[in-house]
Amino acid sequence: MTSDRVARLYIQLDDIEPAIWRRVEVPLTSSLKAVHDVIQAVMLFEDYHLFQFEIGDRRYGYPDPEWGDEMRNARNIRLGAILARGESRFTYTYDFGDDWRHTIVVEDVVAADPMVDYPRFIEGARCAPPEDVGGLPGFEEFLTVMADPADEEHGTTMTWYGRPFDADDISLATIKQRLGKLAKRRATGKAAFEKSRNRIN
Repeated sequence: MTSDRVARLYIQLDDIEPAIWRRVEVPLTSSLKAVHDVIQAVMLFEDYHLFQFEIGDRRYGYPDPEWGDEMRNARNIRLGAILARGESRFTYTYDFGDDWRHTIVVEDVVAADPMVDYPRFIEGARCAPPEDVGGLPGFEEFLTVMADPADEEHGTTMTWYGRPFDADDISLATIKQRLGKLAKRRATGKAAFEKSRNRIN
């Protein structure tokens, strides 16, 4: 059953060196919207902006009449259905202004561990860009300024960001806390579904 299986996903931000990446495990029953929530959690984004997945010749996100009818609802398709179509590599873009493009590779599908709450963080490297930093050029400038206390923009940038920036610190505790909330929400939803199913039967 797909409910007992999880996909191991490798997520990497495109066009940035050294690489910013995360490895996670996500149930096959997760919708693409739920995968979006996982990416937001592990990259420490704040879900302020629109997003889309590009999988084969299809796009998934939030349907909006202004964007035409090509965009399918990310809530209405599950990760397992994507894999059943033979798709194991796709892209995810967050914030069409800053244009954070990610490559997602399905590395494996494994049996779920009944003792583990999913989604689960496995490993990763380097801190992702802050919200609204200005895309790749803005992030490069941000890194330069934050690394140089003598830079005339350092104080202003520090105030804007709110704290020092350590490019090597992925904030593991925060990632685990965020994924813990998603896992709890998933468990609550599953329990409610089982309860309703038992009532019907």
